Amino acid sequence: MPKNSVAILNHMSALAEPTRTRVLLILERNELTVSELCTVLQLPQSTTSRHLRALSDSGWITARAEGTSNWYSMLRNGLDTVAEQLWRLVREQVSVSSTAVQDYHRLEGVLTERRTTSQEFFSSSAGQWDRLRDELFGESFHFLALPGLANDEWTVGDLGCGTGQVATSISPFVKQVIAIDSSMAMLQAAKKRVGKIKNIELRRGELESLPLDNTTLDAATVILVLHHVSEPERIFSEIARVLRPGGRLLIVDMLPHDREHYRHQMGHVWLGFSDAQIERYLEQSGFERIRVTALPTDARVKGPALFTATAHKASTVGTIN
Repeated sequence: MPKNSVAILNHMSALAEPTRTRVLLILERNELTVSELCTVLQLPQSTTSRHLRALSDSGWITARAEGTSNWYSMLRNGLDTVAEQLWRLVREQVSVSSTAVQDYHRLEGVLTERRTTSQEFFSSSAGQWDRLRDELFGESFHFLALPGLANDEWTVGDLGCGTGQVATSISPFVKQVIAIDSSMAMLQAAKKRVGKIKNIELRRGELESLPLDNTTLDAATVILVLHHVSEPERIFSEIARVLRPGGRLLIVDMLPHDREHYRHQMGHVWLGFSDAQIERYLEQSGFERIRVTALPTDARVKGPALFTATAHKASTVGTIN
């Protein structure tokens, strides 16, 4: 058998395990420690170390020691011609998969956390203030305050309200919140959370047929709901009906992922949504000024990466002040 044929078979054997191609896609971009790679891949250290060892033995990656840590990266200049050709082919096929995209998002979270740690070290005064502020007021107080940017004359629909967390966060800053959900159990939980907040009204109803008159709402939120809906087009048409001209819509949901077990464990209909899908749904329902933005990924969380989408109902009457 020709030498090149033997070489490519050896290389193919090393890449036959899909996790190893995930490792190489990440290490081709950045040098990482084992713990950082575990966070990106969401795998235990023993599994990650086993794949690193296999890739190292077959000459795909290199490691360097720094203090008590080993830093791993893909071998960039030492691959033979056959390996380079094979990797270009493999990378082209796997780098656009939903798993790879999720890995890239988590990688950004790891790198952001690394940069934050570095900045805190070199800017001790700022680092001390951040720690003091978090100790005094918590890590998320500013997020709780952001709804204050809303217009205090708005009527806001919290569509698919669940247990009412979003409704209670918005209610201090707007005129009224109408929280709607199809599940009586969820509405009972929301009722306990809402308590005596006077400007929140709970209603039972389907998102495909909202219990609202035309042009009732100034704004609407759909937070982690869309992936449970069988026909998103109908939802957006209904939202457009109940929003007044110029009304605003905020969506938060998952980017495309490959966690098929979510369908069975949590009743998910959709395994995330692409930018193009969301833009198409919104445009077809008469929305404009559409923006879809991937949210920063917290390296500590286990779920898929999220996006937020904002849009305005097309207006011929005027816009919200």
